[in-house]
Amino acid sequence: MIEKKVFIELHTIIDDDGQMEYNTIKSTGIYYQKGNIDVLRFEETSEDNAPVKNFITIQPDKVNIKRNGHIVMNQQFRMRQTTENVFRHPYGTMHMETTTNKITYQPLTEQDNGSLVMSYNVKINGQEERQHKLTLTYNEEDVR
Repeated sequence: MIEKKVFIELHTIIDDDGQMEYNTIKSTGIYYQKGNIDVLRFEETSEDNAPVKNFITIQPDKVNIKRNGHIVMNQQFRMRQTTENVFRHPYGTMHMETTTNKITYQPLTEQDNGSLVMSYNVKINGQEERQHKLTLTYNEEDVR
């Protein structure tokens, strides 16, 4: 098993019928690789300064994003499939349907940063679908 400290940048773009929302998270975390499964683990701070632990599992045919803390969710991404999950936060609970359109993954190597790019549509509580794009890049943290 490979384990490395990494620097992570996570960018999300949400297109809500032309109304764009942009989010960026920068954090340090741990990258694990075991067989054909890659895992990224890192912590972010929510808008109200509460910690949220992120656990991203990347496999050849699917990606899973699990978040615990101030908000809780377990979102699965499978190519051209619709998956469901429940998103819990201090203001209530939402039902999410996610349809994954694209997953492109480049694992971390000696020569290249790791990157994950996904585009997907999300329906929250049966409302109008919104388009999402997630771009995650990570590289080995400088050890000095």
